[in-house]
This record gives sequence, structure tokens and C-alpha cells, in this order.
Amino acid sequence: MPLRELPCRDRLLLLGREPLIVGILNVTDDSFFDGGRFSAPGAALAQADRLVSEGAAVIDIGGQSTRPGYAELPPDEEIRRVVPVIRELARRLDTPLSIDTYRPAVARAALEAGAHIVNDIHGLQRDPAMAAVIAESGAAAILMHNDPAFPDLPAGADLIPPMRAFFDRTLSLAVRAGIDPARIVLDPGIGFAKTHAQNLGILARLSALRPAGHPLLLGASRKSVIGRALDLPPGERLEGTLAITALAVSQGVDFLRVHDVRANRRAALMAAAIRDTSSSSSQL
Repeated sequence: MPLRELPCRDRLLLLGREPLIVGILNVTDDSFFDGGRFSAPGAALAQADRLVSEGAAVIDIGGQSTRPGYAELPPDEEIRRVVPVIRELARRLDTPLSIDTYRPAVARAALEAGAHIVNDIHGLQRDPAMAAVIAESGAAAILMHNDPAFPDLPAGADLIPPMRAFFDRTLSLAVRAGIDPARIVLDPGIGFAKTHAQNLGILARLSALRPAGHPLLLGASRKSVIGRALDLPPGERLEGTLAITALAVSQGVDFLRVHDVRANRRAALMAAAIRDTSSSSSQL
């Protein structure tokens, strides 16, 4: 794959050399898989060190669970959870840090503490202030597809055009606010406002979203799409996650956001080796 750079404030990520793993660090007490395990600052810092040692290229820190049926926290509580962890990690790690939030106030506080990327599950479309916060900071942005009307599409409808239309709106908001398009990553939003069939259909057609011209991030780690397909609880969904990782890499996905960094990185590198060899052979 061609090499390109993703600027993240004072950090730079090189894309195309290998798939990049985004390690999930939930400093929450109610996330669907690891809620409560890393909510204490010491445990969070130790887990971040572990994720980096296993090969994470980015650490994505979240203080607000967005699992199905989640309850919204007051912004001050979300800030209280994430800022001390981000401040300490920014001091001790060279790894870019991402703040997983849809609230501009939380994003601003996290950026001031040293975050390099904002991961917005609403793709800038929930709060118009978010785009300005990102633009002013020079941060990179991960912008997710999350359209409440999406599950109401007719069965069998082509899912790609409405997804592109959503992303077009998101990108328009970004450009108007002054976010450099070279700093934008798109996320198809597996598990967010989608039926099970839609999640599977999107996973099968990830490459169709690449013509948008932006890097793609996939976050399907241990999610319910795997649970429903395999009839397994979150703790037993690693193999399903690895299958999705391999298929995503074969379709050109740049980032994999996962709980289990070492296993997913190995699966991603193997899939990339096969993909790149196949691509080279087809050109002979």
C-alpha cells in the first residue's frame, strides 16, 4: 500500500507500512468488556504500558461508556476520569494518545492535558462546537458513522451510499471549521445505530468506503456482532475479533481499535503479508 502520513499535533503516524493497532483503555466502571478493570489511575497507567509493549501505535482513552443502554455522565466526571491518565501518559510515552469522547469540553480538557487525537462517535454531528475544538488544537480526528435513521433502511438496501452521504456531511463540517483533511480518519461505526445484518454487510464491504480518500479505522473488538454470530459472551469473542481483523486488513483498513493488542497485531501483520504479496503478484 502507498505510504502516507497522519499528523497528530506534534506526533506523526506513518500509514501504509503496516496496519496500526489502537489499544483501548477504558477508565470506566461499566464498559461492556473491561468495565472497572482500569478505572483506578494506577491500573490505567499499567494497562497503557502493557498495550504499548504489545505493539499499540495509539492509545484510545475513554471515560464515558457507549455500550448499548449506557447512561451519560456529567462532563466534569468524564474529565475527572480521563485527564489525570492522559496527563501522565503524555509525560511518559511517545505513543500518540486519543481521547474517545463526543463532548467538546472533554475533548478540550484532554487536548490541554496532552492528547493528540479526538475520537468522536458522532462524526461531529452531535455538537457543532466539537469541530472547532479539533481545528484549533491541530489534533487528528477519528470520525464515526452513527446515523439514528440507518437501521430503518429497507432490507437489502445498498448501505454504502447512505454511509458516504453521512461522511460527506461530517467532512463538510470539518472543512468549514478548518480541520485539515489530511488529519481525518473515518470509522464505519460497527455496532452503532445498525442492525446485525447491517453490521455484517458493512464488514463485508469495507473497501467500498476507501474511495472517500481518508484512512479507515475499524472498531469491532469483542462487539455484539461477534456475539450474535457465534452465540458467545464478550469474554469469548477473541477469535471472532481476529477473524474480523484479518478480513479488514485484506480490504485495506489502516487502523484496528482493539482490546487485545498482541493477538490482533499478529493477525493483522499476517493478513497484510498475504495481501501485499497477492497485490505484487497480480502486477507481474
